[in-house]
Amino acid sequence: MAKTKELSKDTRNKIVDLHQVGKTESAIGKQLGLKKSTVGAIIRKWKTYKTTDNLPRSGAPRKISPRGVKMITRTVSKNPRTTRGDLVNDLQRAGTKVTKPTISNTLRRQGLKSCSARRVPLLKPVHVQARLKFAREHLDDPDEDWENVIWSDETKIELFGKNSTRRVWRTKNAELHPKNTIPTVKHGGGNIMLWGCFSAKGPGRLIRVKERMNGAMYREIFSENLLPSARALKMKRSWVFQHDNDPKHTARATKEWLRKKHFKVLERPSQSPDLNPIENLWRELKVRVAQRQPQNITALEEICMEEWAKIPATVCENLVKTYRKRLTS
Repeated sequence: MAKTKELSKDTRNKIVDLHQVGKTESAIGKQLGLKKSTVGAIIRKWKTYKTTDNLPRSGAPRKISPRGVKMITRTVSKNPRTTRGDLVNDLQRAGTKVTKPTISNTLRRQGLKSCSARRVPLLKPVHVQARLKFAREHLDDPDEDWENVIWSDETKIELFGKNSTRRVWRTKNAELHPKNTIPTVKHGGGNIMLWGCFSAKGPGRLIRVKERMNGAMYREIFSENLLPSARALKMKRSWVFQHDNDPKHTARATKEWLRKKHFKVLERPSQSPDLNPIENLWRELKVRVAQRQPQNITALEEICMEEWAKIPATVCENLVKTYRKRLTS
């Protein structure tokens, strides 16, 4: 039998008001478009409890005792990667038999839910200090300065499937707490490697890197792709180039090439992809590519190029506009 829709508080109060002025249950039901039995139930409730509000309902008793709730909450607080199966076994050893959905419902009432663990760079103390230094040096830079930056980086794109995930129990807005994340390192292999760039004015060029990139290849990318991107994006003469301090980026020959070409360089700290908004574009690109389900490497490369070109300039503009938030988060 379908569950009937609950009457609003205003409707319930109106039933009582009409009853108090002498109207019958039938008349009230006809006026409000309700069944006589429904009107009668509201009136009887009002006469008995002097209220039309919903009363507390007892329901079935909780499967897990308050002590058991404290135990599993304490367990996942100490180790967010604890699985529901582990908790079921813990409770069973304590004499309580429950199912995995019961575990989920209980923890959800405690403000905890199962989420995929965020993958974040593995930060050493030297990386933390470099991030703080970068933030302090650029926190007060005007928006116009960030709009004059060309952001660049490399990424890998998988042909099939997704990287494995781990789930953690956490509260809202705690996704970046160290206990709730999975440390990662750069470039663990992949199907194709891409280099790309963008500015507040839109995406620049995107190319596939078919061989292991070295300093010479990186400098070739500057000549054949970075400079044409700057012209196509109509950057000001004083535009700034951003890349991280990867060894091939900071090689003496690369620095000398940049100096001779009078490049202004903004070097962001290592292991800090969140300080480069191109990471958001990579995520956008990967979602778009996955939706088209390429079946081979050739199709993967073609689809990457097509979808990169479709990314709206407004997306790029918004990423740059909100850059200051990255320095304070």
